[in-house]
Amino acid sequence: MVTSRWTAAPARATSPRRRGAVLERAILDAALEQLSTVGWNGLTMEGVAARARTGKAAVYRRWPSKEDLVAQALEAGLPRLDAAPDLGGVRADLLELCRRARDAMFSRPGFALRAVIHECDPSQAERFHNVIFGGVVEPTIKLLREVISRGIERGEVRTDAVNGYVCDAIPAMMMYRSKISSCEWNDQDLTEMIDQLMLPLLRADRA
Repeated sequence: MVTSRWTAAPARATSPRRRGAVLERAILDAALEQLSTVGWNGLTMEGVAARARTGKAAVYRRWPSKEDLVAQALEAGLPRLDAAPDLGGVRADLLELCRRARDAMFSRPGFALRAVIHECDPSQAERFHNVIFGGVVEPTIKLLREVISRGIERGEVRTDAVNGYVCDAIPAMMMYRSKISSCEWNDQDLTEMIDQLMLPLLRADRA
C-alpha cells in the first residue's frame, strides 16, 4: 500500500481578532494593571500594548499620549459612588460611606490613581485634576451632604452643619493620610475618624 508523503498540516488554533470596544477595554485594563504594578513612571505605551496583546499602533491610534490613555483608563475604571447609605443613623451612614470610599481608593483603579498622584510632576498632575475630583472627591462630598442633611432631619445633626468645611473633612483627611502617611484606613481608623472628628463637628448639642 502506497501512502502519500504529503499530509495535511494540523489546524492552527487562532484567537478571534479583537476590535472596537473589546480591544479598547483590554487596553484600558492593561493600563490600570501597569499603573498598579510599575507605577506612572514605569508605564509605557509599548508595555501597555504588550500587556493587552496588541500592537502599539493600536494604542497610539486611540490615545496619542500616555496622559490621554491613563486619564480615560481612570475615568472608566474608578468605582462609582452613586447612592448614599441609609442605615438609620448618621454614625452608621458615615461609616458605611467611608468604607465605600476606602474600597474605591484601594481598588486596582484606586491604586492606579494614587500612583498618578504620587509620581506625576505638577504639570502632569494638572491633567488628572478633573478625573480625581470628578471621579472621587465630588461624588463623596455629594453623598456626605445627603447623609448630613438626613441627620439634620432626624435631629441628630446641628442645622448649620451642611457646609463646605464639614463636607471636605472626610475626603481631605483620607487623601492626605493615604498620601503622606501611607494609611490604609482599616475599619478601626475609619471608626476613630468618625467618632473623634466628624461626630463632634456634627452633633446637634454643640454650643
